[in-house]
Amino acid sequence: MSYPASFDVQPPKEFDKAQVLLWVLIIFVISVFQINNIIFGGTYLILPVLAAVLISQRGAEQYLAEAEDGPTKWLRYLMAFYSYMALATDTLPTKQPEEIVQLNVEPGGSPTVGSALLRLIFGIPHAIALAILGVVFVVVWVIAAISILASGGYPDWASAYIRGYLRWTARFFAYLASLVEEYPPFSLANGGEPAPAGGAPQVESASEPPATEPSGGDPPAETG
Repeated sequence: MSYPASFDVQPPKEFDKAQVLLWVLIIFVISVFQINNIIFGGTYLILPVLAAVLISQRGAEQYLAEAEDGPTKWLRYLMAFYSYMALATDTLPTKQPEEIVQLNVEPGGSPTVGSALLRLIFGIPHAIALAILGVVFVVVWVIAAISILASGGYPDWASAYIRGYLRWTARFFAYLASLVEEYPPFSLANGGEPAPAGGAPQVESASEPPATEPSGGDPPAETG
């Protein structure tokens, strides 16, 4: 069953090398001043607190009903920025975010002020996992940047990792914002295909083998 928050971004077939040089300069400045850590850490702290404030003012039902024009839209802008900095797209995050990234959130659950704030604690394992994977991400990013400067593109495996890392981040942010009830999966994928409409998918029971016709011999005796 798919997770109610999904993300994807389509990289261009060929990147603008001038954009890459700009990225390298920006990333250098960000690395020196630790701006990326500040943005991620700020987002981690702000999203649950902001969700708690809005839930206390509007109620859970209205908060989720207005999510598309509120928290979900903010997350799209944030993920458009992350995607640009991650070399997942060469489109500056100055357009409408839905023109750059595909972030779909199906709000659900019954969030409360307390549950929103508790996500600061529940989210710690994901924050640690993303920090560890971030070390690999930096290496992949450098390889991607060098490859773009050399050929205008980078390997599919690098694109898959970068997009997967962004997917995980987007799901995590949707959870921190109390837009979804389910705990995010520890996965770089989007979480599988959605279940068919009208209920859970039907599966065959493994405990009861299908009935077979008798292979020979006398037919079963009649009873009664």
